[in-house]
Amino acid sequence: MHSIAARRERFDEGYYRRFYFDPRTRVISRRDFAQRARMIGALMQHLELPVRRILDAGCGLGWMRAPLLKAFPGAAYVGVEVSEHLCKRHGWIHGSLATFRTRTSFDLIVCHDVIQYLSERDAARAIGNLGAMSRGALYFHAPTLEDWRSRADREASDSEVHLRPAEWYRTRLAKYFRHAGFGLYV
Repeated sequence: MHSIAARRERFDEGYYRRFYFDPRTRVISRRDFAQRARMIGALMQHLELPVRRILDAGCGLGWMRAPLLKAFPGAAYVGVEVSEHLCKRHGWIHGSLATFRTRTSFDLIVCHDVIQYLSERDAARAIGNLGAMSRGALYFHAPTLEDWRSRADREASDSEVHLRPAEWYRTRLAKYFRHAGFGLYV
């Protein structure tokens, strides 16, 4: 599909304007991100999993940053993003999840709607990297082939993605995590 360099260029200002800011074409809002972050916070608290370090893997505009830090006061937040445009604008670490690795481990990793942009090989590598950097939990979401067939709003959704069966993700995530429900893996 796209090389890492092509993906970096693809996620420019126009991409974010279309899918995040234009009320006619956006797929998700700041409010949606805040709700999702509150859900993640509630699940982590319910499971009594402490959170001191958060990695937002593919953080985009960083709309989960403030609500996650509100849910976990005192936690450190790290945002990694492939878009050079957003890294320059927001100060995120520039990198692809297929190659990004750090010796630092994280209590909570959020990977929301990112992996579908990676080839099968790169997506598998990214999941391995997420597993290696996690010391607690992963919140993971990626649209699947089943989602596209039965639930996706094809007018608003980005169709330039790799659609995989949900089982593809479950199999690879199971090497590193156990599914705890609601997209949370521990």
